[in-house]
Amino acid sequence: MAKQNVLSALVNDGPIIANEHRSLSAETAEKLRELILLEKLPPGMHIPERDLAEALGISRTPMREALRTLAIEGLVEFTATRRSRVANPSIDELRESMTVLATLEALGGELACAIATDREITAIADFNQKMIECTDKFSAINFFNTDMAFHSSIIAATHNQALIDTHRQYNAKLWRARFMSSKRKQGRAKTLQQHQDITNALIARNAPKVAQAMRGHIETAIENLSIQQNDT
Repeated sequence: MAKQNVLSALVNDGPIIANEHRSLSAETAEKLRELILLEKLPPGMHIPERDLAEALGISRTPMREALRTLAIEGLVEFTATRRSRVANPSIDELRESMTVLATLEALGGELACAIATDREITAIADFNQKMIECTDKFSAINFFNTDMAFHSSIIAATHNQALIDTHRQYNAKLWRARFMSSKRKQGRAKTLQQHQDITNALIARNAPKVAQAMRGHIETAIENLSIQQNDT
């Protein structure tokens, strides 16, 4: 009972309910992502599937489906005995994946300069402005979601499905790492300036500058992760 009370307090938003746009398992996966990002389910922790499902007001079927989704994304892994636990990649593994992501985002920026419509570039600039205006008002999770929307909208503007799918795969694996970098307030001014540099280059349709800015932005994320690793 005590364990159940702790889990209920952990999720404290009431039961998960499917809506017309997303299934119950998709809603559950979104809630689990948030719990992992906020380290309410910390790296390496075995996930108490039955108790957590009960705390969320769902059956174990959507819970297992959600966990399989997160396993594909790299946020969760299954042991040899099929127990689930929160993934805990090493800093070297994160650096390797970030290096690939930097190349993907640089390519995405270059293609967006050539292919994106004016409306799409305006939407990207709107995400950037939203981050500038709400930096101090946003919770860490909301700031991060807007940050990721900014990046995803650039990739989407390439209209290159192979790149979109590959970027989604790598970005999902790095979701928690990018969140840890995004919430580091000491580097937020630099992050916002880099976003502005990216936006300005996109508006000017200057492909080399966009690619350079995108690479530099991901390199900053790698630096932030290294700093946090040294601080722990």
